Amino acid sequence: MTTGTMILTGVGAYMLIMIGVGFYASRGSTSLTDFALAGRKMPLWLCSVSIFATWFGSGTMMGAATAAYEGDRLLMLAEPFGSAVALLLAGIFFARILRRSRRLTWPELLGARFGKLAGTFGAIADLAASIIWLGGVLFTFGVLLESLTGAPMAVGIMGGLFVVVFYTMIGGMWAVAMTDFLQMLVFVVGMLILLVAVLYQAGGWEVIAAQMPEHAFRAMPVENNFKDWIDTIHIFMGMGLAAVASSSVIQRALSARTEYVASNSFYLAAFAYATLGLVPLMLGFAARALMPDLDDPNAVLTDLAIKYLHPVFSAIFIGAILSAIMSTSDSILLSSGTIISTNLLPLVKKYPDETLRFRVARYSIPFVAIVSTYIAFNANRVVEVLVDSVAVLLAAIIVPFIACFWWQKANRSGALASMLAGIIAWRAAAMIGTETPPDLIGFCFSAVAMVVVSLATQKMDPAQPLTDDRGNIVELNDRVASLGLRD
Repeated sequence: MTTGTMILTGVGAYMLIMIGVGFYASRGSTSLTDFALAGRKMPLWLCSVSIFATWFGSGTMMGAATAAYEGDRLLMLAEPFGSAVALLLAGIFFARILRRSRRLTWPELLGARFGKLAGTFGAIADLAASIIWLGGVLFTFGVLLESLTGAPMAVGIMGGLFVVVFYTMIGGMWAVAMTDFLQMLVFVVGMLILLVAVLYQAGGWEVIAAQMPEHAFRAMPVENNFKDWIDTIHIFMGMGLAAVASSSVIQRALSARTEYVASNSFYLAAFAYATLGLVPLMLGFAARALMPDLDDPNAVLTDLAIKYLHPVFSAIFIGAILSAIMSTSDSILLSSGTIISTNLLPLVKKYPDETLRFRVARYSIPFVAIVSTYIAFNANRVVEVLVDSVAVLLAAIIVPFIACFWWQKANRSGALASMLAGIIAWRAAAMIGTETPPDLIGFCFSAVAMVVVSLATQKMDPAQPLTDDRGNIVELNDRVASLGLRD
């Protein structure tokens, strides 16, 4: 059996297992809450693993390795360090209050605090970011299969998409979380196997480290000038702050068994991300030393696996990459379906019943997948797609999102002005072609508009309290979480 045949056989068997897990988990999805949030019963071990697996997708495995191979310091900051910061911030400042709200999506909270229009805009922005993110993930899958088999990228994208859509549709959050657990085991084992093999072939880490670019892990700008500082700040603002408002991860906080499980899960996931996320960077640096003339840097990990692993271990590692891709894709699809059902369906049909909402959440998943394929076929590099996916969140959403939980004087007028100012400034800056990243300019205008308009309209538009799913005011005490053993 050739290596290619062995890999394809392993991929086929792996996908059948994922479908089987989806069927098993579908028995627990009998309502919208079960489908979208696993009945709010997810324990600490499963919640933290699911957060880590969702975030630690193809962007970290293949994207970070590509960034390391090309010596792109800024993209290496984005993955894994920027994303680890996002998980840490989510755990400290938002996880408890999100779980306490008992909502299905975070745009619901935006709507409860700032009005229906603000909630709808937040839902649309989040959905757009999710579709772009999923497009980058699907692009990775296509590159993977094309580099291994020579098949057109479209075949890999459509094949992988079918399996993920299928088990997500039938099993919901339980299926996503249970497959995340299996997928995490596979990709951690696969990465470590490849790292050991590559270090052995290279003669040890010292040989690779000697050929690493200067300032490879430097967090501060190399040159003390305006552009380098702005670019570095932009990476941490986008991947480390704006990404906090990503629905696919926030959904885990809403699914946790208690608010303590929610916050502690993010801490554990952030720690795992910051440590295991170094492995793809190390592999990228190793490839830079061992294979300096790759035709396609996007395929750096698969090229390493094929060249330095026995066919059996190569198949295991390809399964690892596949696991990372699937664990991110299913979460994006599920959160997007929930957003459509919860936040956008009422625009078409007022007061939809539970049955209709459940059906829309389930059957909108293929729609999101199809739209994302367009992004996949127009992508060039994985990490760039991920950075682009949070642009709208940074420019127009993250300021009202933070104010919703942390500024009692924030009101509807301020939130709407913040979103509008952020969008206009972002798009205007993009059209002009400013040296400062356009979404960062949008963020600054969004923040100023929120503060100025909210303070100026306090009397005519009094601030509203944050409410839960029953309309009760959410208690805001003990919002900042610390690592604890209570669950």
